Amino acid sequence: MTSSMTEPVLSIANLRVAFGARTEAVRGLSLTVGRGKTHCMVGESGCGKSISALSLMNLLPRGATRSADHIRFQGQDLLGLSDREMARLRGDKIAMIFQEPMTSLNPAYTTGSQMAEVFERHRRTTRRQAMDRADELLARVGITAPGMRLGQYPHQLSGGLRQRVMIAMALMCDPELLIADEPTTALDVTVQAQLLRLLQTLQQELGLALLLITHDLGIVARMAHRVSVMYAGQVVESGTVSEVFAAPTHPYTRGLMACIPVPGTTRTGEPLGSIPGVVPRIPPGFVGCGFRDRCDFATPDCAQTVPLRGAGSDHSYLCRLPPDGTRVAAA
Repeated sequence: MTSSMTEPVLSIANLRVAFGARTEAVRGLSLTVGRGKTHCMVGESGCGKSISALSLMNLLPRGATRSADHIRFQGQDLLGLSDREMARLRGDKIAMIFQEPMTSLNPAYTTGSQMAEVFERHRRTTRRQAMDRADELLARVGITAPGMRLGQYPHQLSGGLRQRVMIAMALMCDPELLIADEPTTALDVTVQAQLLRLLQTLQQELGLALLLITHDLGIVARMAHRVSVMYAGQVVESGTVSEVFAAPTHPYTRGLMACIPVPGTTRTGEPLGSIPGVVPRIPPGFVGCGFRDRCDFATPDCAQTVPLRGAGSDHSYLCRLPPDGTRVAAA
């Protein structure tokens, strides 16, 4: 399968994921990821980020259903693939780093056997060739004594090492698209910084398209070219990182920004911003703004269909409020 250099590696249009008649976890998600680019999805827990990623891989839990105008990978619509055809892509051309490596790695098998299985399945190689590839990639992701680590079980590795193993496993078959679901969760800041540098280096070397899921705006600022801010299953603001960070427009995005201490501005002991309430569970057929019950600017009109507004050359948001200040004309 080939694609032009200008065509997005991944293109999603109007993705929806529902759990029966009670909950619509993803509502009309649309985004693209280009070759060598990073697109970040950011938002609180429960906003639909991980479910969106699992739907791309066709790994949704039982009871969930998905629909979309298209989910194209290198020009091919994944919605039309059978389970067997999708299984050929997973771990090969599309790989995923799951959120929690301790539960994603099988405790009954060694690190080496789990990594080798991926390569043997997709490349039809011998076990020796697969183990050599695993050894090479463990070294590449910064694990010392990789030969020894291949014989260890997941519980014998630290959290940082397990996460590096997950990254190496995802790279076994040289994927075109890498989905990283909160790859630095629960790691200390030093290990987190090392892993982020590693992902950036690997992306530059391999030309990976990276879909990065996080709740950390600091990671977004450091890693992303584009960002989609998700709330209650819906993208409420999107654009280039420079535009969104310079002028956050949706009240939810502003709320997230206010929760971050700013070096040199936030004084010691000064309370940080917060967003009252919790992310709601949205039923199918819901109309209006999902953030209205937590928004300081909500009016009765927010229960009606919400318009998509432009806030810049490549920046849009879903809200009835116009951009403030000198940017009103841009709406």
